[in-house]
Amino acid sequence: MGSGKNGTFDLKPDFKQWALLAAWKDEQSFESFRKSSFISLWWRKFCTESYTILCSPISSHGNWDNQNPFANFENVQYQGPVAVLTRATIRLNRLKNFWQNVDRVASIMTRAKGYITSFGIGEAPFFRQATFSIWESLDDVKAFAYRSAEHREVIQKTRDENWYSEELFARFKPLATFGTLNGKDPLAGKI
Repeated sequence: MGSGKNGTFDLKPDFKQWALLAAWKDEQSFESFRKSSFISLWWRKFCTESYTILCSPISSHGNWDNQNPFANFENVQYQGPVAVLTRATIRLNRLKNFWQNVDRVASIMTRAKGYITSFGIGEAPFFRQATFSIWESLDDVKAFAYRSAEHREVIQKTRDENWYSEELFARFKPLATFGTLNGKDPLAGKI
């Protein structure tokens, strides 16, 4: 998938950064991919930097292309860093409404307590967007999502104005990281 600039999705894509989001049956399948897949070999040959976060889903609801790839989640009490995926297909007649609110919410997110980093990703420019963000704790995620007035207002607009034809929200427990992002591992010493 393509990536936006500055850790969020953007009307101007970052052509130097790309994303792969995959759901694996087990860790062995991931290791096989990482060690010998064409994509991994390609990345090692042509990329100047690569960062991988291996996660286990702890909650998920909604759909991505009419299915929930993270339906088999742990549903456990978890304390520690949490990764969050929010993904939506934006209705074409609601694109203007959506894009008018992106910058404001993104700037609030990056200043929120417990925010570590984020990536704006999407498989189709402008209308199939996702944010993958990493936080110090689930409490920090909830504080940003539900207690910041600006974000609550945007959530309400998405419902009242029916912005999305499909949406998915998933939370993950980070298990391991490989590589660096901008020269460092944002989760170093945290998992």
